[in-house]
Amino acid sequence: MSSFEGRTALVTGASRGIGLGIAQALVNRGARVVITARKPDALAEAVEVLGGPEKAVAVAGNAADAEHRAEAVRTAVETFGSLDVLVGNVGINPVFGPLMDAPLDAFRKILDTNVVSSLGLVQEAWRAWMSEHGGSVLIVASVAGLKSSEGIAAYGVSKAALINLTTQLAVELGPKVRVNAVAPAVVKTRFAEALFTGREDALSQQYPAGRLGTPEDVGEAAAYLLGDGAGWVTGQTLTLDGGALSRGPI
Repeated sequence: MSSFEGRTALVTGASRGIGLGIAQALVNRGARVVITARKPDALAEAVEVLGGPEKAVAVAGNAADAEHRAEAVRTAVETFGSLDVLVGNVGINPVFGPLMDAPLDAFRKILDTNVVSSLGLVQEAWRAWMSEHGGSVLIVASVAGLKSSEGIAAYGVSKAALINLTTQLAVELGPKVRVNAVAPAVVKTRFAEALFTGREDALSQQYPAGRLGTPEDVGEAAAYLLGDGAGWVTGQTLTLDGGALSRGPI
């Protein structure tokens, strides 16, 4: 298990769910973390869960706001002295239904928040710290970006873009910075409730592992990809789906 002692991580979208699961996995391994999300109260609760201000600092704001991204990166460097690990976990999905019915303004917002802001965050981290000192980046994508995703197609398009962004950045930023992604299937979070509420048992039967994912599952995988044990791994997307895609068409 890689140690993150003496390292600083910035994890976006980390007041709950997958982001908090990743932040917790890093703190468990010795990291100090800066976490972001929109709601200050939820962030304050997450800081306490992570061990208080000696372990975690929160920066509230909108990921699509360039000033917020700059503040988050600056806080990591000024508070803890470095920015060694970056996790882009921001994602929205306000549109359900066929793409033919999707309002284009909503589609643009999904791409701006999920994709453009992720690139902007990496740019900030690169300029402020990683171009000189190196580091490791993880982008949270989705299995929705690996196949058609009926009903949430706009979200799937954005996640497919993040998977390709991962490969582009791995080449461009290497060898200083490694860049990888995870692509979870249904994880038991508030964000994904609409996908499993009332049918969790039936849905779990579609997974060879026999259950849905948890934020802790994603956190453990993230810690591996971000740590020294994955030192020769870059440009990869690790599918976290309990074996669902291996089963193939039903």
